[in-house]
Amino acid sequence: MKLTNVLKKQSNSVRVIAPEVSLDSYKKINLSDEKLKIESIDYNSSKKLSAYINDYLNIDNKKVAYGGYLEKRSIYKRSSNFNSLDNKNDRNIHLGIDLWTNAGTPVLAAFDGSIHSFKNNNNLGDYGPTVILEHIVQGIKFYTLYGHLSLNDLISLRIGDEVLSGSAIASLGTSEENGDYPPHLHFQIIIDLGDFNGDYPGVCSKNDLKYYRHNCPDPDLVLKLSNFWQVPILHYLYQEVLAYTLVF
Repeated sequence: MKLTNVLKKQSNSVRVIAPEVSLDSYKKINLSDEKLKIESIDYNSSKKLSAYINDYLNIDNKKVAYGGYLEKRSIYKRSSNFNSLDNKNDRNIHLGIDLWTNAGTPVLAAFDGSIHSFKNNNNLGDYGPTVILEHIVQGIKFYTLYGHLSLNDLISLRIGDEVLSGSAIASLGTSEENGDYPPHLHFQIIIDLGDFNGDYPGVCSKNDLKYYRHNCPDPDLVLKLSNFWQVPILHYLYQEVLAYTLVF
């Protein structure tokens, strides 16, 4: 059985941050190339981007902005970590879901499992402190990645320690420690982690999209944050159209 089929059958939504915040306090956000251009948002400044996100939430009295799976973003252009010499293989397609909220917000394990690895990826625009958990559900091994955490939270972690679904594993870091972003969680599901430890590509180039889209399924299969995704055929059609437009 494929992992995506197993994840789709999860009846309850998985919470990976702030269990006390109700889902009706979440609001979907678009940080794609087109949106940033229309809004004239300065993505080079974490303070200005943070102000934009906060204003976006405050308009409707919401607490968490979410989104970004397979979203093409300009924000990565500010870091050489994502750029190629010929610009043809720039990594700018986002492979996880971001949940934007306050620094210090608890981060929760999505499933029962164990700590596979952790690391401070401290390049500009990178994850900053990162934790990867290993899981086995219905005999299928896979991984979840939690990026942009607080550096202090890595101190007490031990590789191999067991974690329970819903237990706190860390908290969100500030822009000074999380790769220079507004506080948020990058949550990503990974089928084959390869030889990576404490790190895994969270964005890919258009040329590599086919592989990474398969290896990193949509986290909203388990988060179930968007009402739109509650209709499976619409979810499938949306992802097909989005992937087609990115490739062509």
